[in-house]
Amino acid sequence: MSDKPAKRRGLLGVFGRAGKAEPETSGSTVAAAPEEAAAAADVGASAEPAAPKLGWFQRLKAGLTKTSARLSQDIAGLFTKRKLDADTLQELEDLLIQADLGVETAMRITEALSKGRYGKEISPEEVRAVLAAEVERTLAPVAKPLTLDGDHRPHVILVAGVNGTGKTTTIGKLANRFVRDGKKVTLAAGDTFRAAAIEQLKIWGQRTGAEVVARETGADAAGLAFDALKRARENQSDVLLVDTAGRLQNKQALMDELEKVIRVLRKIDPSAPHQVLLVLDATTGQNALNQVEIFKDKAGVTGLVMTKLDGTARGGILVAISAKFGLPVHAIGVGEGIDDLAAFDAGEFARAIALS
Repeated sequence: MSDKPAKRRGLLGVFGRAGKAEPETSGSTVAAAPEEAAAAADVGASAEPAAPKLGWFQRLKAGLTKTSARLSQDIAGLFTKRKLDADTLQELEDLLIQADLGVETAMRITEALSKGRYGKEISPEEVRAVLAAEVERTLAPVAKPLTLDGDHRPHVILVAGVNGTGKTTTIGKLANRFVRDGKKVTLAAGDTFRAAAIEQLKIWGQRTGAEVVARETGADAAGLAFDALKRARENQSDVLLVDTAGRLQNKQALMDELEKVIRVLRKIDPSAPHQVLLVLDATTGQNALNQVEIFKDKAGVTGLVMTKLDGTARGGILVAISAKFGLPVHAIGVGEGIDDLAAFDAGEFARAIALS
């Protein structure tokens, strides 16, 4: 595996076409969501010159600092001037499990490490190199772009997840990139429980030029989704992105409502939704495994987006999720900025988590 950082890709890569992100100029891009706009205003008020914008790999590496630093420190403490024996391997396995990498991955790493090295001194750098290789091996099969099926117009993407994962912001960023890619987009403000979510999606609609179908707070979410799909057909949209209310996976009534949304969409298009994206918050750690299991069963999740990797030392949970479920990972987020969500690359992630 090369240590050379891969070329930066924006979300255009998620849509199956690698390339440089378009420049962020005020006249042609989507402004930030409300919380991002506030931060931008603070920056604009400062007399200090703006710091140079980091490339994607540098931002990913910085975002995963907490995770990589914890692993590096623990590995250094375990392997400094110490031979590789059964006790050391067991301690390493425990360490990797505690870092949320998962039992299966931890066992595979210790097995790979022991080959040809048992009874010998091994450096922390060698251990991290094996760790990076095995992490990439686990993630490579699930690193898949988010592509549109040309046979469906509109291509319906339902976005789900628990409270606070960043679903609405993720939808706005996806809409921005779809529009840049020349697609006509309609947004469905299906999080009818929160007035703020409806208003936030309207702002994204204004800034991307995407039509937004919305109703009053408390309106029936399934009825809203039905109307949105009818409207997306009428205006000949290429993509319909459907927001949904944040729901805890253990709340049966809310999960039943999500299933109802899907049933209602299928009254118009029996094949809809064509993709169901589950947005996960990396800071939830092991609880994310349970979320994937429940949403996969209830909503037929087809792919994952993981956010907030920059706010946790538990970034390894993405490895555990990938090893257990094998669902495509389309994109990851390492911040609130519009460029902080990008196509998932297994090699980049492995280098950032293990070799930093």
